[in-house]
Amino acid sequence: MDRTTPEEEDLSLSRRAWAGLLWFLAVLALMIFLPAWTLAYWQAWIFIAHFTLWMVALSRYFLKHDPALVRRRMNVGPTAEREPFQKRIQAATSLLLVAAFVVPALDHRLGWSALPVSAVVGGHLLLAAGYFAIFRTFQANSFASAVVEVGAGQRVISTGPYALVRHPMYVGAILLFLGVPLALGSWWGLLVVPPLTAALALRAVHEESLLVRDLAGYAEYRGKVRHRFFPAIW
Repeated sequence: MDRTTPEEEDLSLSRRAWAGLLWFLAVLALMIFLPAWTLAYWQAWIFIAHFTLWMVALSRYFLKHDPALVRRRMNVGPTAEREPFQKRIQAATSLLLVAAFVVPALDHRLGWSALPVSAVVGGHLLLAAGYFAIFRTFQANSFASAVVEVGAGQRVISTGPYALVRHPMYVGAILLFLGVPLALGSWWGLLVVPPLTAALALRAVHEESLLVRDLAGYAEYRGKVRHRFFPAIW
C-alpha cells in the first residue's frame, strides 16, 4: 500500500494553495473590471498589484514556515462552517465582500465620486496595515483557522497581537475593508464597511461563546484581555 510522504503532502498543499490564489485573483479582477466596464482604471491596476504582492508574500512565507496553518485555512466559506449561525454570518459576509469590490468599480464607471491621489495612497496604507496585522496574527497563532472551530491540541494564544486584543485578525480585516474602496478611488464604497464590521462583530461574539465552552483557559484569557477589536473601545 502506497503512502504519501510528508514532502509529497507539502508539494500537494503548495499546488492547491497557489491554484486557489490564482483563481481568487482572477475572480477579483472580474469583480472589479466587469462592473467598471473598462480597463482604463489605474486605481484598480495598482490595487490588484498591491493585493497580489501581499497574498503571494504571505502564501510563500507560511507554506515554508507553517504549512499546517495554510492547510487549516484552505477550508473556507459558509459551507465549511459547522455552526448554523456561522454559516449565515459567512454567507452574509461573502455577499458584502463582493459588494466591497463591485461598488467602487460601479462608482468609477458612473462617476459618483472622485478621490484625490492622497486618499488613494491612504487606502493603500490601510491595506498594508491590515495585511501586516493579519501576518502577525498568523505568526502568533498557527490555529487561526478560516472557520470557527477548536482544533486538536489547540491552546489559548496570549502573546503578540493577542496580548492587545482578542481578535487581531478581524482588526486586520477591518483595516483592509477601509482601505479597499479608498485604494479603488471610491467614497461610496465605504458604505459597505459598517455592515462588514457588524458581521465580524457578530461572528466574534458567537465565536467566543464556543471558545469559552470548548477551549481550556479561554475564559481566563478573556478576563485578562478585555477588548475584542480595539483597545479602550470594544
